[in-house]
Amino acid sequence: MLKKTVFILQDTKESVDELTKKFNEDGEYEVIGSSTDGISALTPLAERKPDFLITGLVLLGYDGLRVIEKLRELNLKTKIIVLSALTREEVVSKAVSLGASYFLAKPYKFSILKERMKALEEQKSEKALPYVSGVRDMSLEEKISKIFINVGIPPHIKGYSFLREGVRLAVEDPEIINNITKKLYPMIGQKYQTTASKVERAIRHAIEVAWNRGRIESINNILGVRAYVGQDKPTNGEFIALVADKMLLEKV
Repeated sequence: MLKKTVFILQDTKESVDELTKKFNEDGEYEVIGSSTDGISALTPLAERKPDFLITGLVLLGYDGLRVIEKLRELNLKTKIIVLSALTREEVVSKAVSLGASYFLAKPYKFSILKERMKALEEQKSEKALPYVSGVRDMSLEEKISKIFINVGIPPHIKGYSFLREGVRLAVEDPEIINNITKKLYPMIGQKYQTTASKVERAIRHAIEVAWNRGRIESINNILGVRAYVGQDKPTNGEFIALVADKMLLEKV
């Protein structure tokens, strides 16, 4: 049985090499080309017609959005997965509207990337999978990440990872939210090799970033309640508890 083929287009040679290595070690898909330049990638993409393109957004030459446009103009059936740390809502929406099949935020797990590729293979229609929320079997971490992105917490700040871990722990053990200082922060700190006090400050900063971006309405809409208005920010524990409750109500 022939392997499905993959073309890798990322912003740095290191990123390309890392992803190529993962595919080669896994052995299920065949990497038939790679590049860091959106313009120079178009010719081999048109000639080789890979089953999948794993592209970033910030590239040399054409950016990822322009590459997606060009491929759709060529009517290629290549399924496009955007793999990027650039996760602003308008950028994600634009990528999907242009023809990306899926958007996966960095940092990511290779196992999740493969799961999405498998899901796309099984699709009978060519309609793109909606960004994250349309995939029923997505992981708990992806569901949490989707909420954080929508409320304006950027993935590159430390508090993002700390918050995600905090919500995950609260979903697994809801009682932990009642012991946030002595138990939750130290557990997160142990995982990320830092102190509980640094965890607390980083989470506070992440929440403040969301509020400073004016995403209060998004937060209220996502949580399903009009919990906060104006400068009325939740505490770390309140925010973690609200997101964890949402996960539990959705029967994660």
